[in-house]
Amino acid sequence: MLKDPGPTQHELEMVTLEELVPSDHLLRRIDAIIDFSFIRDETRHLYCEDNGRPALDPVLLFKALFIGYLFGIRSERQLVRELQVNVAYRWFLGLRLTDKVPDASTFSQNRRRRFRDSDIAQRLFDHVVEQAMQQGLVGGRVLYTDSTHIKANANRRRFTMQEVETTPQAYLAELEEAVVADREAHGKKPLPPRREAEPEPTAKKISDTDPDSGYMVREGKPKGFFYLDHRTVDGRHAIITDVHITPASVHDSVPYLERLDRQRRRFGFDLAAVGVDAGYFTAAICQGLEKRQLYGVIGYCRPSKPKGMMPKRLFVYDADQDGYRCPEGQTRSFRTETGEGYRHYHSDPVWCRECPRLATCTRNQHYRKTVTRHVWEDAKERVGSRRLEPVGKRIYERRKETVERSFADAKQLHGYRYARMRGIAGMREQALLCAAAQNLKKMALAA
Repeated sequence: MLKDPGPTQHELEMVTLEELVPSDHLLRRIDAIIDFSFIRDETRHLYCEDNGRPALDPVLLFKALFIGYLFGIRSERQLVRELQVNVAYRWFLGLRLTDKVPDASTFSQNRRRRFRDSDIAQRLFDHVVEQAMQQGLVGGRVLYTDSTHIKANANRRRFTMQEVETTPQAYLAELEEAVVADREAHGKKPLPPRREAEPEPTAKKISDTDPDSGYMVREGKPKGFFYLDHRTVDGRHAIITDVHITPASVHDSVPYLERLDRQRRRFGFDLAAVGVDAGYFTAAICQGLEKRQLYGVIGYCRPSKPKGMMPKRLFVYDADQDGYRCPEGQTRSFRTETGEGYRHYHSDPVWCRECPRLATCTRNQHYRKTVTRHVWEDAKERVGSRRLEPVGKRIYERRKETVERSFADAKQLHGYRYARMRGIAGMREQALLCAAAQNLKKMALAA
């Protein structure tokens, strides 16, 4: 016999949250391995000890934010609505069924008034990494680094052109010393003293909505205002060990070495090898890795050349003669060196004029072929050759399983495709908390 069900919404039941949350729920597994009381210790200095109204517990505040990142809830208003109805979320926060959930404005006002000028997000992220190290999930021997673009909360059509000062690269002093030593070794006169490195003005597009973002123009990438997340992942269990945010107009290689040094200082990593893609294959990066005695494995990107012209790889460098030998057997000898660290090797125009390959070798009207070589080219060649070694191949193959997978998970599962807030400080907070949430998830699933 079919009967119509009666209303049950107003019935009283004796239940506990403990009974309603499944035993294998992700939040249960996270709560079992992480003691979140460290949040209160890390934020204590931001609260008054003996004055004012009682504040919202910072442990509850940040645990709620972690819920948002863990389950890809992209809006704090939506997060509050989910906290109201989801018993697992209430259990994780220590809220009863009838307790009031904090307003969305509570999150934003705490961020703007209490945490704006603090490094609390970085400290929380570092603490999570340290807990992962204590569980044996971080090796610190092989690190993988890459960057991904995050769309800024800004219209790409609303901008102004402004003169922006470009800060000189940090390695210029070391490069200048290398150039001086190289010219002395070749018996060349020293170059004129370099003028004091001053920021050079450059015309750039500055967003009217989010001036901290950068206008990105890259092949195969969307155009507009973006941020870059430069992320480093450990090779053992793909735990994220570093997150650094820059405008999208900053090249991947600029902050790389400094962030490696930061991780070694902060976590005491006994780093042995690194794996990165071809975007980091610069002379300065290779020299920096060699100087730090790291086994660097960098992807290969075929260099561009004019159509129909011979590639540079056909010109073989002879270290004994310090010259380049062309496919026809002529040696190009060293002539001069620039302040940027490039040696110029010139051919003999008399010989080149009658060369059968002249049309595919050079278009110089004086029949002179010039081949350039950086003073740090030896380091670049050594690093470039490691991707072909058996160890290098194994290291590089794991890159897609670590840092690339980390970015894919963040965007697909944790709402990381777009910047939630405007300004680099807000983007940095989002990046660090999202990465910390990903680490918490890995730690829970690995337990």
